[in-house]
Amino acid sequence: MAEQDYYQLLGVSRGASPEDIKKAYRKLALKYHPDKAKGDKQEAEEQFKKISEAYAVLSNPEKRQEYDTYGSQAFRAKFSQEDIFRGFDFTDIFDVGMDQGFFSRIFGGLGGRGRAPRGARTRVFTFGGPEGFQPTPPPLKGEDLQVEVPITLHEMAFGAEKLISFVRNGQTEKVTVKIPPGTLPGKRLRVAEKGRPSPMGGPPGDLYVKLKEVEHPVFKREGTDLYVDRHIRLTESALGTKVTVPTLDGKTMSLKVPPGTPSHTKMRLKNYGLPHQNGKTRGDQFVRIIVDTPATLSKKQKALLEELAKEGL
Repeated sequence: MAEQDYYQLLGVSRGASPEDIKKAYRKLALKYHPDKAKGDKQEAEEQFKKISEAYAVLSNPEKRQEYDTYGSQAFRAKFSQEDIFRGFDFTDIFDVGMDQGFFSRIFGGLGGRGRAPRGARTRVFTFGGPEGFQPTPPPLKGEDLQVEVPITLHEMAFGAEKLISFVRNGQTEKVTVKIPPGTLPGKRLRVAEKGRPSPMGGPPGDLYVKLKEVEHPVFKREGTDLYVDRHIRLTESALGTKVTVPTLDGKTMSLKVPPGTPSHTKMRLKNYGLPHQNGKTRGDQFVRIIVDTPATLSKKQKALLEELAKEGL
């Protein structure tokens, strides 16, 4: 769905209270519900999707804070539609909620699984009477768990299998998680049904493994590009030199630094960064040339520099 301002969609201000947001959504949902709207049903369905997504975010304090802090574009990049609707409960708005068929028809099953979002109560979505439906709520899904796991640059580049320990129901459990090459920190890996059990006999929740970057002693990462610094002397900057540079692949590269290279010049080693998620291309490695200016000089060095200054250098 195209990015839009959630507050604008619901017709409320950014300082609107939860009650105002709830009231605005209920009014619009009654207007645009595809089974109730008059006129263009497809247009009503699209509008219903938009206002439902807006309410799912703005009615959740944590998601609303993320949205207000980082803005629409960054929020949609971080949260999938399934993330947005997780825990969204229509029964907070209406006497009854929505059934699985309704949600799959309107939202396409979310994530290709053809079911309502995890945590949503599945009842028939009606306004003012059952209209012949006999709602049968299924057991609720268990609560999801999350653990944070460190990941190194080498593991980002080449993938890894990590044994994860986590506590569930007071017991320490272990599971092996496969990290594909090109996986960057901040990514959450899902392990199905390793969360808390359902309190009502439903399926267990999931375990989410959030990856946290371990700082590398040599390389700095920016996206899929890597950076490494190499220091040279003032005379080497003026006359030119060669520097040796390590790569994450374990190679040692020799780079020619041309005469007259200024400090903080970046030299590129193409395709020596981290792999992209498509698995076909890689980022680059950049070598930053830092020219060291001496803080103190010997008498001889000072005299030589003074002679160079007289020559206009």
